[in-house]
Amino acid sequence: MLVLLPPSEGKAASGRGAPLKPESLSLPRLAAAREAVLRELVELCAGDEEKAREVLGLSEGLRGEIAKNRELPTAGARPAGEIYTGVLYDALGLASLDAAAKRRAARSLLVFSGLWGAVRVTDRIPSYRCSMGVRLPGLGALGAHWRAPMAEVLPEAAGDGLVLDLRSAAYAAAWKPKGEVAARTASVRVLHAPTRKVVSHFNKATKGRIVRSLLTAGIAPKDPAGLVVALRDLGYTVEEQAPARAGSPWTLDVLVDEIH
Repeated sequence: MLVLLPPSEGKAASGRGAPLKPESLSLPRLAAAREAVLRELVELCAGDEEKAREVLGLSEGLRGEIAKNRELPTAGARPAGEIYTGVLYDALGLASLDAAAKRRAARSLLVFSGLWGAVRVTDRIPSYRCSMGVRLPGLGALGAHWRAPMAEVLPEAAGDGLVLDLRSAAYAAAWKPKGEVAARTASVRVLHAPTRKVVSHFNKATKGRIVRSLLTAGIAPKDPAGLVVALRDLGYTVEEQAPARAGSPWTLDVLVDEIH
């Protein structure tokens, strides 16, 4: 099973660890694309701060993120699972998983990133600010920048099991499973049952809980139909929508009564 996660906008501080070693990151065939984004981002943030703030879509209160990006090549690095914070990652609670579940997380979780493309939760990275929706002056839209390298690398990373896609729309644009990979991909929406609407906070929290439930139980479904069974066994209310045509992903709606 491969679980595709969005990053978090807010991130923990890099700390005092050793600096990033780009060659140590998972999915090494993304190295050239990563280097291009890193170089452009550092150059942008080393120049005009107002331009950098505009390009990155930062408020005045987040101006300090520009200095953080400027220091990326020498900043301390920590496991990505510690860098990413926020509602989904709080609910996932990687640090509190038992040893077996942590090993499963290391194998199966892949976090998408405007800067790194995608990383494992064990990959050591510095804290940064660069969403997939950014258009860097020298590279253009990052979603488009990552599309070709991701298409080369991700089908192999997906293996022959289920692909559980929990990404937001901006990050989903960087790689869309096709063919037989798409046929075993399930995209999950979390809906407030009484209104059938997506509410951001509990959408993210429920996705985090779903991943934690699967990791803790040691369940790795092989296909979307198996995921539906597994989630129902774990106590979730799930409605599945089989693809309208062959070679397309499934959509699963997880219904939640309470917003929390």
